[in-house]
Amino acid sequence: MTTQTPHKAASVLDQGSAIRAGEELPTGPLLEWLNSEIKLPNGESLSGDMKVTQYSGGASNWTYCLSFDNRDVILRRPPAGTKAKGAHDMGREYSLQDALKPVYSKVPAMLGYTDDESVIGAEFYVMEKINGIIPRKHFPRGVNLSQGQARRLCEVALDELINLHNVDIEAANLSHLGKGAGYAQRQVLGWNKRYTNAKTWNVPSGKKVMRWLEDNLPAKETICMTHNDYRFDNLVLDVNDPTQILAVLDWELATLGDPLMDLGNSLAYWIQADDDFMARSTQLQPTDIPGMMTRQQVIDYYCNKQGVEPKAFAFYEVYGLFRLAGIVQQIYYRYHHKQTHNKAYKNMWTFVHYLLYRCNKITKQQ
Repeated sequence: MTTQTPHKAASVLDQGSAIRAGEELPTGPLLEWLNSEIKLPNGESLSGDMKVTQYSGGASNWTYCLSFDNRDVILRRPPAGTKAKGAHDMGREYSLQDALKPVYSKVPAMLGYTDDESVIGAEFYVMEKINGIIPRKHFPRGVNLSQGQARRLCEVALDELINLHNVDIEAANLSHLGKGAGYAQRQVLGWNKRYTNAKTWNVPSGKKVMRWLEDNLPAKETICMTHNDYRFDNLVLDVNDPTQILAVLDWELATLGDPLMDLGNSLAYWIQADDDFMARSTQLQPTDIPGMMTRQQVIDYYCNKQGVEPKAFAFYEVYGLFRLAGIVQQIYYRYHHKQTHNKAYKNMWTFVHYLLYRCNKITKQQ
């Protein structure tokens, strides 16, 4: 890809859009807090009028762009309504990234946090905005990667995940973030329970997959810094060279865990060109374009770099798929019981069938 002209470069940058109804920010109190609390890395304050836009999504934390004359910054806050214990903890998300930044450069700089809900009605934090391309289901129009560039992007993305997994958690003062040993068993038992609790009449019991995961827990595990939602649509790419990663976003699920389980989580979202219609209908990232790695190539590349035996990877693939089935079923459960009326969730139960089918297919090959 050649260097973009300024006009074209601006058109492919990831940008916010209109604020969704009911998710507006009280600009007066917010602006007062920003003027009082936020200092930019160069020592300046935010200046000029504030324009607020919002990023798409919203099932998880709400994300806004605050545009000023001299700088754009990002604000993250939890969604409205009742939240599960431990979920949407803005203070934890802020502190984790702030501690990780000195040893992992791809984390955006943190600028400020408050748990004073009188400002906007919820706790929130503000961080620097990294301008670049975010590859969602498709690359933005005008961004066309050659096969070689697509392959290179896969390698760079996996190298960044490996860099994260090799962070010295003691040096970064991050050893308090997780319970450590026994992570795999806790995750398997936890997702087995969550899936069972969210089961509806129209999805499989999943018991066969649950038993297989419990019976095939890895004998050894490594504990390291994990992201747990590492996908292309959580990466910011350089507009002039989209094979280079400027930042890794969305650290809500990050914890101390098993690196291979982290990769398994990523693979559950990895759609390749020869996948069937059901898989391709759920695509969230452009991993199907010519030159992109297959899932097996991802496994081989990562394991070769980390000195891991690829043949032992079935457990992590099945775990990632079953975890995703649990996430999808929890969302569908809310629709099924009329806790939400979002029609986008109406047929999610069919995808749960498909994910469990893929789990069973892998276990039968072992």
